[in-house]
Amino acid sequence: MLTVFGSVALDTIRTPSKILKNVLGGAATYAAISASFFVKPGLIAVIGQDFPKGYHNILNKFVDLNGIVRANGKTFRYDGSYDETLSFRTTNKTELNVLGGFRPIVPEKYRKSEFVYLANNDPVQNTKIIKEFDGVKFSMCDTIDFWISSKRSDVIKMMGVVDSVVINDEEAKLLTKTHNLITCAKKIMGWGTKYVIIKKGEHGSLLFYDDVVFPSPAFSMESIVDPTGAGDSFAGGMIGYMASKNSTKISTIREAAVYGNIMGSFAVEKYGVYGLTNLKRSQVQKRFKKYRNMVRF
Repeated sequence: MLTVFGSVALDTIRTPSKILKNVLGGAATYAAISASFFVKPGLIAVIGQDFPKGYHNILNKFVDLNGIVRANGKTFRYDGSYDETLSFRTTNKTELNVLGGFRPIVPEKYRKSEFVYLANNDPVQNTKIIKEFDGVKFSMCDTIDFWISSKRSDVIKMMGVVDSVVINDEEAKLLTKTHNLITCAKKIMGWGTKYVIIKKGEHGSLLFYDDVVFPSPAFSMESIVDPTGAGDSFAGGMIGYMASKNSTKISTIREAAVYGNIMGSFAVEKYGVYGLTNLKRSQVQKRFKKYRNMVRF
């Protein structure tokens, strides 16, 4: 089983062509929905009294919601703007709301999860919650500039208790205070994790382990409308695929990184979560085959 822990949010996303207000978002939302194309994940998160029933129904369709807690107060909110190229996002506002005081508890039925994904969240909580699982075979965490800037030493500690770290290139540089991605990965592995996956947006990803670098290009896309959640969809697809194979072999991890890129490519084609929620498993397989032909030489 796979458990995803992290944020469920109401997002305001500003792109040059459209502004979306209070749409379903959050790192755990994208990761869990993406993973659901491979396994049915359990989701641990907190929502407020203002969380719409329609969004609850969307989540319920894809994931197990035994770990969802509805607390008094407002749901976590994020507000971000993209530039004309959709490559750079500026955070306008982050309101933790109910997420700020959330003390997560792992439901009994999730404790046996062999695969655990700690989505972008307070690193102190992430480090604590991983100890509540009985026999984790493979764990993965992510982080963003918000936590790197406010709790850097806790982020580093968190990276020492998981098997893999997935992080985007800008945040890897910010965290490690270096500009070369190979140096970044080595530094992060030096903190205790075995695998580092650096996401490079439209350029795909780099998987680092031992002295090996496995690059996987992004699926070539002509139309990108909303990059929100692409990185979380990548991580969810990656660990979801591994959980479906119940394997941590390096060949599976490499294949999983490719599936991560595929899921990320679907996420950016539509606004909000709808690039994933309107997807069929057959489309995922079709794009995987196309990808394989694309990189074969």
